[in-house]
Amino acid sequence: MDYITYLRSMVGKERVITVVAGALVFDHDNRLLLQLRSDNETWGLPGGFMELDESVRDTAKREVFEETGLRLGHMELFGLLRTPVR
Repeated sequence: MDYITYLRSMVGKERVITVVAGALVFDHDNRLLLQLRSDNETWGLPGGFMELDESVRDTAKREVFEETGLRLGHMELFGLLRTPVR
């Protein structure tokens, strides 16, 4: 069971703070990798929720591998975003 599923089993639908990491992956021709999501059939960037004891970098690398099979090497931080509390 992943951390988010475990957390939801404890708190139900209560609001929680989560960290999500994604990656902008470019090939040698500077094309951006997008994935077609199976849940809503829209295009997006590979990424997902951070697990316990994982860094943001490790999360991005794991999620890209899980969703595309690609293993990332060198990475640079692009930015940090937040969603305001409603």
